[in-house]
Amino acid sequence: PPRHRNDTGAGLLDAALRRENLLQAWKQVRANKGAAGADGLDIDQTAAMLRKCWPAIRDSLQEGTYRPQPVRRVMIPKPGGGERELGIPTVLDRLIQQALLQVLQPILDPTFSQHSYGFRPGKSAHDAVLAAQSFVQSGRRVVVDVDLEKFFDRVDHDILIDRLRRKIPDPGIIRLVRA
Repeated sequence: PPRHRNDTGAGLLDAALRRENLLQAWKQVRANKGAAGADGLDIDQTAAMLRKCWPAIRDSLQEGTYRPQPVRRVMIPKPGGGERELGIPTVLDRLIQQALLQVLQPILDPTFSQHSYGFRPGKSAHDAVLAAQSFVQSGRRVVVDVDLEKFFDRVDHDILIDRLRRKIPDPGIIRLVRA
């Protein structure tokens, strides 16, 4: 079935799967130096696997039959004491996530509040502190910091996907994000 086409005539999923985008995503995944996921494959082992299996993986992504692997769950210490659970996707799934991020972020990021600092390109926790200090120096008396703990564990994913669909009407992208 034909996929949604954006203004440039290329589907967003096609853009995510372009060689140049995937190479940039691979460089980022490699630079992050993450651990192996549930499949036990590290970055070099995944690279070897991709040399053989990429055409079939790409086809499954385009056909909507790709399913991410379960994440490997580990407990890591929290700075203030206690532990939190961390899910580690496979290197392949991190590659696909990064490739999608590179295509979707330029579309979605401009719709976020200028006062939102979490996980935004060109913004950091340090920038948030500087902004808060600036607000106080300009006479404001209240600064609000919101950390939505376990937000993605608790949010209604159907509503979240519906909101995403309004901005990204490419069914292949939506199917992949939902998976």
